[in-house]
Amino acid sequence: MNQKWNILFKGLAAIGAVIIICISISRLIGIGSETLGDIAREHPQPTTTPETAPQTTSGDTSGTMSGDTSGTMSGDTSGTAPLGTAENPKPSTTPEGASGMSQAAGESTEGPTSILPEGSDGILIDVPGVGDGAYNKESSDATGVDKDTMNDNSQILTGNDGSSLLTGLSLNGELMADARITWEDGFYYEPLSDGLAEYITGISYPANLENPAIAVDELSYVHVLYLDFDGNPAEGELICNQAIAQDLVEIFHELYRAEYQIEKIRLIDAYGGDDDLSMADNNTSCFNYRVVSGSSSLSKHAYGLAIDINPLYNPYITYNKDQTINVSPAAGGDYADRSKAFPYKIDEDDLCCRLFKEHGFTWGGNWNSCKDYQHFQKTP
Repeated sequence: MNQKWNILFKGLAAIGAVIIICISISRLIGIGSETLGDIAREHPQPTTTPETAPQTTSGDTSGTMSGDTSGTMSGDTSGTAPLGTAENPKPSTTPEGASGMSQAAGESTEGPTSILPEGSDGILIDVPGVGDGAYNKESSDATGVDKDTMNDNSQILTGNDGSSLLTGLSLNGELMADARITWEDGFYYEPLSDGLAEYITGISYPANLENPAIAVDELSYVHVLYLDFDGNPAEGELICNQAIAQDLVEIFHELYRAEYQIEKIRLIDAYGGDDDLSMADNNTSCFNYRVVSGSSSLSKHAYGLAIDINPLYNPYITYNKDQTINVSPAAGGDYADRSKAFPYKIDEDDLCCRLFKEHGFTWGGNWNSCKDYQHFQKTP
């Protein structure tokens, strides 16, 4: 009997020992966990953020454009709402204070980042960024590739004294802002100020003509943006008939969005009203009160209803009976053969040609008795 009690006491003692050991272990674990938690709360670890790689923007926009293809706007809208729709409304008058060529012989009687030139001290203005879609030299369609190479800012061309080299812009300034019609930032038209009217009189506008075919107050000053041959945004200016001013701001805006390149857009008055000089300099311009070469008929340019685009690469060509041709400007002879492929060539598939036709213009490249590949005209 005593032996049985001894065994029972030993068993109870063993169980009690096990219980005590378990309780001790659990306490140790609980204390350790609580201590680690307290340490974590009192001494949080620093959060490390990976260094952000610097973003780089390519500044090399040259060579990305050409005048011998189409773009992303008209004909290939790439999701852009048609002009004049609810998504893309017609222009409105800019609130007060808001800022915002003809060939000598060529006419048929047939139907960013701030950019400044190196060493310049010029003045800068903000202009809209260029839209998506590069203008491809080899294809008539836009590539649709986003371009990060374009700058959001353009330059006012200035001389050494800081004055604007865009004479019309300098003379009009904000004088006609109350009557200004803005299509998009940088693309607007307005009446000619007295200073601008005086400047063109005796050059592109007749000085002593009793009954001119068009009055100065029927003309509009047009300000546009474009990409030059280096792929840089630049400012341009035109004088045109009021009847086509809206067409021009819409067309040039679409050309700009499509990255279509134009070498320069200056008033013909910068060349003394000389069409040959303007063409030879590949200048794009519109109004010039003159007759069609070799005739007494007024040119459409005299009414401000015609415009010539990149004329050096798109010359005016007449044909002689001996099968020879006359090319104007003379330096455009290398571009008289339109079967060849070269940059800045205007043909049926070219975006510029398609846009002007969609706006009701006729193209001199479609004429029969002569070919005027630079020339677009409209009869309102």
